Parts: sequence; structure tokens; C-alpha cells
Amino acid sequence: MSFLIPSVEGLVPKDHSYRKFLTIVNFEELCRPLRSLYKDFGRPGYSIESGFAALTLQYMENLSDRELERFLTENIAAKYFCGFTLTEKTPDHSYFSELRKKIGTARLAQLFNRLGEKLKEKGLVSSIFTFVDASQMISKMALWDERDKAIAQGLEKLNNKVVDQFAADKQARFGCKGKKNFWFGYKRHIAACMKHGFITKVAVTPANVDDAKALKHVCPKQGMVLADKAYCMAEAQRIMKINGCHSGAILKENMKEKNREKDAFLTRLRMPYENIFSKMDKRVRYRGQAKAQFQGFMQAFAFNCKRLIAINAPPLFA
Repeated sequence: MSFLIPSVEGLVPKDHSYRKFLTIVNFEELCRPLRSLYKDFGRPGYSIESGFAALTLQYMENLSDRELERFLTENIAAKYFCGFTLTEKTPDHSYFSELRKKIGTARLAQLFNRLGEKLKEKGLVSSIFTFVDASQMISKMALWDERDKAIAQGLEKLNNKVVDQFAADKQARFGCKGKKNFWFGYKRHIAACMKHGFITKVAVTPANVDDAKALKHVCPKQGMVLADKAYCMAEAQRIMKINGCHSGAILKENMKEKNREKDAFLTRLRMPYENIFSKMDKRVRYRGQAKAQFQGFMQAFAFNCKRLIAINAPPLFA
């Protein structure tokens, strides 16, 4: 007796979001710059397209490596998304960490920019109005043990000058938003086109880097930059001017040029795009700025993937 094994594609609903996404983005074309990472000789492994699709799923669904391993094993739609058959063995958790190392932050930046170029070609992003802001990425919630070690060595307190001597993440720093919101880790700086809400640039810095100074990493080359009060200072204004941008930063209350009606209008324009950060996990998954930047790129990529599905975008690699 023989049994006919059904195709995984036939088991995925026609209106499934994964199916919609694969009509928009072709992983084979998107991952073309990564082909050099794999050789044609030796024992065949998982394709780079399937591996990167799995990493994309990880950030779209906010999964750990072990959760992703189980997700690919049990979820038929996930198998379809990554190009696996029903009976094909899917990667274990160790594969994903090795794949991240192999791709690296620099190559991932190329992929992120490659998708951005396709968005521009299709007219889905522009540089007319750009939303810019920063949010926290928390490396560790509390550092009581590290503080006690610092005090034991005769230091009065644990601060950014000495924290690298005691913390496991040597590049993370203390940051503060307002007067009371402190955290230890990094800052995620983003620029988003206000046409459809796609993230166009993302940079990760230690948490003690001022938003204004980090603007140089995400500032567009033209158009109006809509930003909060952190970007009304001289440094941010200088960066906008150098890049040929018009400032739409909200001014502080003590500034002579303050126009409350104008700033209230700018606040209303910015408000919908501040929800971008609510879609991203604030926890830092890995140690070190380079790995935190990798996470920042993947979170932004996954966010853009969801936006492509939401607006029913046309195929990008047609």
C-alpha cells in the first residue's frame, strides 16, 4: 500500500499572510548577494534562501532560536514560507546562531538596503516627509550584582565610566529618557517614510549616545524631518542642514521661536508613527553593539515585511 504525500503549498490557506508575502518578496532574488557564502561542493545543506526566510519568521513572530526550531517543525505555513516540504527535516536551534554569524551585520545591511531600493523603485517610499526617533533596547533589567562588585572595589557607584569592567555586555551603557526612565543597553534610532510607514534607516548605539548626535546615522538626504524635542538642539539642526533637510522638530517650551499651534500640528502628524516601536521587542537578544545592530536590522526588516502585507503591495522583484 502506498500513500500520496500532499504538497505543503496545498495545505496553506489561499488568504494566509505568508502566502501574500511570498507573492511580494522573492527570497531567491533578495538573497542573491549571500550566494557567495555557500559552495557548490560537499554535503548539501539548507539553502541560504530558506535560512534567511527562517530568520525573517523569527522576528516576525518574535521567537527564540528554540521556539523557531519548534515552529518550523510543527507549523505547515512556516514550512511553506521557508520552502520546506512536509517530510523534509528542518533546522535545529544551533543552525540559526551559526547563520547569523555567517551573514554578519554588514551583509544584512546590504539586504536591508536592497529591499529599500525596491521599495523606492515601486514608489512605496519617498524622502518628502521622514519620521525620526529613538527607543530603548534593554540589555539587562537590573545590575545589582555588578553594583555590589563595584562598591566592593572601592567605587562609589556604578556608572558609564566603569560599567564595562563589571557588566557582561562591555559595550552597553546606561541611558535615560526624561528624568526618571533609566535603562542599561542600547538605543535604536530609526527613520521611517511617512508615506506608508516603512522603516528606511536603522542604527543602534550605546544608550548614552544623544539622539541628536546619532541623527547623522539615519538622517535622510532631502525633505522634512519630523522629530521630537530631542532633535531641536543645535547638533541635530546642523546635521539636518548638512543633509539638505528642512527641520520639523518640535521646539522646547523655553525657545523664543516656539509656536504651540505649529508644534501641536507636528505632534499629530508624528503620533501614528510612534507606534512603530511598540511592534518591536525592547530586549537585546545578544551581547555587543554589532549583534544589537543585527537585531535592529532584522526587527526593521520584519516590520517592513508586515507593512508590505498590510498595504497589499505589488511584487517587488517582478
